[in-house]
Amino acid sequence: MLVGLPPILDQQTRIVILGSFPGEASLSAKRYYAHPRNQFWRLMSAVTNEPLADMDYNDRLDRLLAHQIGLWDTIAACEREGSLDAAIRQAQTNEFGVLLQHSPQLFRVCFNGKTSGKSAQRFGVAGFETLVLPSSSPAYAHMSFDDKLAVWKKIVKP
Repeated sequence: MLVGLPPILDQQTRIVILGSFPGEASLSAKRYYAHPRNQFWRLMSAVTNEPLADMDYNDRLDRLLAHQIGLWDTIAACEREGSLDAAIRQAQTNEFGVLLQHSPQLFRVCFNGKTSGKSAQRFGVAGFETLVLPSSSPAYAHMSFDDKLAVWKKIVKP
């Protein structure tokens, strides 16, 4: 059984981006979006107008939190060969009560891709704004970077 990464949240977090489950590169590095071809940090650089992709990992996290943006995944643990969401088996969901305990100002929950986006309705019913984003994964090549970015910019729209 593979176990995911801990949440990146604090008391000021107003927006959280939930992935599905970390890929092999991220699990190995113990860092969110560690695969060099994943577009997450490049997208978030454009969204926050900061050079996150060029920063040390811990500095990236600090800058995200400074923008009141947190990170986590919808799946806490699972079985999976490789990194594709389609290969996820025996998924155990994260305990999302943690979000409100750590981040009482949370109001918007964004989902990085369709797999994590399956949880959007659950959060919407609970009163959160939700946004399902096109996946930043290198496996999702159906959209150009610019087309993805047009949707990702909505993360920080009022």
